Amino acid sequence: MEGIGVFDSGVGGLTVLKALRKALPGEFFYYLGDTARVPYGTKSGETVVKYAMQNAKFLVSVGIKYLVVACNTASSYALDVLRKELSIPVIGVIRPGAEEAVPVTRGKIGVIGTRSTILSGSYLREIKKIRPDVEVFQKATPLFVPLAEEGMFYHPITLSVAEMYLAEMRDRKVDTLILGCTHYPLLKKAISEVMGSDVRLVDSAESIARHIKEYLKITNNLSNSSGGVKYFVTDSPESFKRVGEMFMGEEIEDIELIDIR
Repeated sequence: MEGIGVFDSGVGGLTVLKALRKALPGEFFYYLGDTARVPYGTKSGETVVKYAMQNAKFLVSVGIKYLVVACNTASSYALDVLRKELSIPVIGVIRPGAEEAVPVTRGKIGVIGTRSTILSGSYLREIKKIRPDVEVFQKATPLFVPLAEEGMFYHPITLSVAEMYLAEMRDRKVDTLILGCTHYPLLKKAISEVMGSDVRLVDSAESIARHIKEYLKITNNLSNSSGGVKYFVTDSPESFKRVGEMFMGEEIEDIELIDIR
């Protein structure tokens, strides 16, 4: 069945999948979590491009009409390559996140992400393209990824790590915080508690869903079937199922273990 492909290094991309399913209930989705090689944020740009291409080619092989790169690190390094190599539309998470944050900020935007995403400067560039006068504060927060992968969404350790990472941004009076990794919305409650309720947290999931829905309407390619999801993982399907069900709020049944290396 032709569908929409979504890939991430692990469970984080489920935040994007959840928004996509809500906006596009008639579409079938293929989700690939590259759990054998998570996290991507500690890898080199060249390695991330290699992994992203392998993931994309696998999803194309099962039959997709649109590809969502639900990984900030892969979007930072591999998006241009994927768009060049693939014959289907490809969307990442960087530009939509910037487009969500800029209209609502009072002038100080924080960006948190993996080391690779922050070092790439991708969010900084996109924000400055839209509004050059905005102050942007960036911070690598790599420990958030394993905390999310372990299902420690709101845990004393998570709160402690969040305080360690985010105190400086809070002190700088950041008013809008971009969650620059698709794992991070899983930790929204802990992050919001540390930053304060007046700080807007931004992730790109809903923006991506709106963009794809509009594109499919314009191209007359919107499906009205019963929808559904097929999941693929490269390691630990039991762990993926446990954490994924906590976030998705439903049972995950159709998980296939694959080797794409």
